[in-house]
Amino acid sequence: MNISQDMSFVTLVTEASFVVQIVMLILVMVSLVSWANIFKKWVVLGRARKLSNKFEEEFWSGGDLNTLFQRASTRRNDAGPLERIFEAGMSEFLRARDKKGLTDSSLIIDGARRAMKAAYQRENDQLERNLPFLASAGSVSPYIGLFGTVWGIMHAFRGLSNVQQATLASVAPGIAEALVATAIGLFAAIPAVVAYNRFATDIDRLAIQFETFIEEFLNILQRQH
Repeated sequence: MNISQDMSFVTLVTEASFVVQIVMLILVMVSLVSWANIFKKWVVLGRARKLSNKFEEEFWSGGDLNTLFQRASTRRNDAGPLERIFEAGMSEFLRARDKKGLTDSSLIIDGARRAMKAAYQRENDQLERNLPFLASAGSVSPYIGLFGTVWGIMHAFRGLSNVQQATLASVAPGIAEALVATAIGLFAAIPAVVAYNRFATDIDRLAIQFETFIEEFLNILQRQH
């Protein structure tokens, strides 16, 4: 019964060496920040996907481009990424078309393309924000935990040097508290890796949707001009 109490998780953490406790604290902080980023990114990507799909339905429903442009201009902060890309391209197209002395359609279309590509890059960078942290947390956390485990085992064996007869009861607590660091490292790493892969896939799908829309919209502008 006493062995069970000594081997409880709380006891293993509180009685671990100072270095191992620091490692555990770092991993817990990494895990908390990772989960905060996971929930935030889940909301951001869900909203971007929903608003982009909604705007694409409105765009292909046969609505007037000028009406869509005016609406996008008035609600730029509340619009989705695809709508902001459309607004950037349409704005540059209208500005270049109304500019005196500019009659070359290829220059006008090329200006709209560059404006939409720049907007696309800004939106993509916004969607990828904090994603590298999840990748770093997923790749580094197990090694941080392993460092804590190795240090804890070394500390446990150094303590055995003062004991005349080493038994399982004397070795087990030190080994167990060291292995807790590895467990916490895996707890921090696994959700971060899973979330990173899922979010990276979602961002790639949105990027394909944006690029396809840009090319199709440019074709429409070329026909109109």
